[in-house]
Amino acid sequence: MNKFVLPFSLLFLVFSGLSCLKDGTAACTPKTPASEAAQMEAYCAGNGITRTIHPTGLFYQIMNPGSGPTASANSTIQITYVGKLIDGTVFDQQSNASLTGWPLNQLIEGWRVGIPLIQKGGQIKLVVPSSMAYGCSGYGTIPGNAILFFDITLVNVQ
Repeated sequence: MNKFVLPFSLLFLVFSGLSCLKDGTAACTPKTPASEAAQMEAYCAGNGITRTIHPTGLFYQIMNPGSGPTASANSTIQITYVGKLIDGTVFDQQSNASLTGWPLNQLIEGWRVGIPLIQKGGQIKLVVPSSMAYGCSGYGTIPGNAILFFDITLVNVQ
């Protein structure tokens, strides 16, 4: 009987360990904005960004405050933007605002917090902690726990 106990115990341990991995990868661990603050600070210093720190942990610099309406959670926004990883890799950009037109409340938290800091016609630079972007799972070509930079112009608010 002891001959069967050890092999079955090993099989049980192997299969129970595999069941902890949902899709073959370990569960991701999100980072806090505070844990990324030094990297964000270094990015700002190295890229000439005179940052303000929002209570949420978002870093931003208002380049032009604008003069029209301010976006709210229920607004649809049209913007031009460039999105980069902090290593300088451009992962997305849009120079034609008419191809946007997105409800603000459906966008990443960094945009939901940052874009209402300016008015129509305004421009803002955002350094977004990963927890306010795509978290530890990432999205498309954006890796998990990636701090993101955006240069955004708010073209229209509806």
